[in-house]
Amino acid sequence: MRPIPEGPGTPSAELQGLDKVTARTQRFYAPVGKATRFGTLEIKVEDCLVNVPEAPPESVAYLAITDHKPGQAEEKLFAGWMFASTPSLSALDHGVYDVRVLSCTMAQGSTSPSSR
Repeated sequence: MRPIPEGPGTPSAELQGLDKVTARTQRFYAPVGKATRFGTLEIKVEDCLVNVPEAPPESVAYLAITDHKPGQAEEKLFAGWMFASTPSLSALDHGVYDVRVLSCTMAQGSTSPSSR
């Protein structure tokens, strides 16, 4: 595994969030080192790696996910590596939301869930 190759844009994890109540999915980019909101979740991508070119394609991201429900103390839900090829290997366990890694890339512009 290696860091995302340099290029224009911001090193980011492309994520997909599912709101299980509304059955809506949303793709968005979460910049490495910054917090991104999805519903009541705050997702911070600590690192995002890709496979070397000679190996099969794979992206893996280290995520820290915290739930910020209104009127309640924040709850740390997940901290660990998520693999794009096997999302069930290390998954977020939440009653309302599901989050998975799609890829690690250099994102152009703002495509956070709140900007859509």
